[in-house]
Amino acid sequence: MKIVIEPRLIAPCGMNCALCSGFQRSKNKCDGCRGNSELLPKYCLICIIRNCDFYNNSAALFCYECPKYPCKRLKQLDKRYRTRYGMSMIVNLDFIKIRGIEEFISSEVLKWTCNNCGKLVSCHRSFCLSCKAQIK
Repeated sequence: MKIVIEPRLIAPCGMNCALCSGFQRSKNKCDGCRGNSELLPKYCLICIIRNCDFYNNSAALFCYECPKYPCKRLKQLDKRYRTRYGMSMIVNLDFIKIRGIEEFISSEVLKWTCNNCGKLVSCHRSFCLSCKAQIK
């Protein structure tokens, strides 16, 4: 089974929403930061980055396009994700800026595919949500 991550699932902050447990769950499934607002959890709706004036008032797709990049809020988010989940939004954004969205998505599929069942794992869990295998 080939895993496909749509480019719209890469949030302005560099988060791959396809890796989010909110996107992967079966009930009350989130549609990703760029998706249908009616399906987003409250914390996504009020996200400072998603509601940033620069992002909402320009044609920018990603935070790296902002003159304030990386802003204080992005640095805070990046630190939390590096500490808790072993991933970096700033590294993701720099990768996208230099190598492009398609290559980023390809690298994400390789990095986040479960070795046991072949489905995407959630960056928020230490086990695969599909088969319950432990993630290394």
